[in-house]
Amino acid sequence: MPQTSGRLFDEFSRFVTDAAGLAEGARREVETLVRAQLERLMAGMDVVSREEFEAAKEMAAKARSENETLAARIAALEARLGADKA
Repeated sequence: MPQTSGRLFDEFSRFVTDAAGLAEGARREVETLVRAQLERLMAGMDVVSREEFEAAKEMAAKARSENETLAARIAALEARLGADKA
């Protein structure tokens, strides 16, 4: 009897292991399909990539800095022009 019980547990263990492997494979397949669908959806929405966003963000920061520098130069020139008129 102990021999049969051990074999039964071996078969059950093998069944559970196979089921877990099958579930893992199904999970990976579903994950791949969902990722493909999301990429297709995002491509249709004309969404920018992270790299493009970061590049635009850097350009905006540089433009803002240059704008502040030019505003300060204009203010200094206007102050000098006002002093020259007086």
